[in-house]
Amino acid sequence: MNSIFRTDVSSAPCMLGDNNPEIIQQQSASTEVALLNGLSRVFGIRLDNEQKSPEARFLSDLARLFHQRRVDAESNLEKHDTPWANVYLIQYGIMRLFREAPSGKVSVHHFFSEGDMVWPVFGRSRTVRNTLCLTSVTPVTAWVADFAAFRSAIQSHGEGLWPSFALALTEEMAELASMREFRKHTMSARERYLLLLEEYPELIKRVPDNQLASWLGVVPATFSRLKTGTKKGSKL
Repeated sequence: MNSIFRTDVSSAPCMLGDNNPEIIQQQSASTEVALLNGLSRVFGIRLDNEQKSPEARFLSDLARLFHQRRVDAESNLEKHDTPWANVYLIQYGIMRLFREAPSGKVSVHHFFSEGDMVWPVFGRSRTVRNTLCLTSVTPVTAWVADFAAFRSAIQSHGEGLWPSFALALTEEMAELASMREFRKHTMSARERYLLLLEEYPELIKRVPDNQLASWLGVVPATFSRLKTGTKKGSKL
């Protein structure tokens, strides 16, 4: 799966309203092409125009499972105590993965944005013992497929495909979680906040402060002081 993939994109938005003759007008990619582009990035596949190649058939089989879904901000997509049923490929927007205690206290584990694929990584999440919740932070446009059908389609294309795909994403999630816990125990809140600014600048602009505070492991009041102090350049 190493051939070259052709990307259909639209022109850059700058000066389009002026109908500048130097700008080459191109049609926006169709929804079908957008989905195939997203799947190709997730699986690390680069395709050319050969529609009958194994890579093209693989992506085409997966694409048939997905339908586009749009939801408003703060829409519940997956809930605890309910088996996680779907896989999501985010076209636009941000989702948050979290756990909620009986007391109502929320622990945010991760944020997902454009191009990310979100699925029930852990076996427990696919049962009624599921403790994870998935909610949209902003309005979200995503491609959604039944998880069981998605996994079966991947398995049908080769015995080792699903284990290698699943292992890569599981390791990534585990590494992010362990690094976050390590930082909570070895870094000050200010140091963690500065890393947040450096590593996730887009989240700062698009995610509410109280959710970022939970992810950082501080109360909202502390997050507000960190934010204000950093802007002023003062010592915290």
